[in-house]
Amino acid sequence: MASHNPNSSWLILAWVVALAATLGALFIGEIMGQMPCVLCWYQRIAMFPLALLLGIAAMRGDKGIWIYALPVAGVGLAIATYHSLLYSGILPAPIQPCQASGPPCSGDGMLVLGIPIPFLSMASFAAIALLLLPLARKPA
Repeated sequence: MASHNPNSSWLILAWVVALAATLGALFIGEIMGQMPCVLCWYQRIAMFPLALLLGIAAMRGDKGIWIYALPVAGVGLAIATYHSLLYSGILPAPIQPCQASGPPCSGDGMLVLGIPIPFLSMASFAAIALLLLPLARKPA
């Protein structure tokens, strides 16, 4: 593992968030049996590789990972934000991706510890993006 420096701490924390989100999504789907909706699948498509890539980068001390990981986290954040706005009713459109070809995005099945899954996803992507931002700064 690379020597400890402040940048590696941000990278390790970003990996921990991505890993927790990935394991949480797998637990909800595989253990609890909650089928993900289409928008949840898109978020998983962004989150699952982040857990792997950030883990490898953290082990190697590769601070350049932000170039690849930050755009993926940004796309995931955009999808999760859109999903959260639909879920909360801020956007007037119905949550059609969830109803047309998947489970509904309402009810107790969409809550973890009383928090809607789309909000947890949005918070995870935002945290990963914020934790990667210090890596993008040029050293003084």
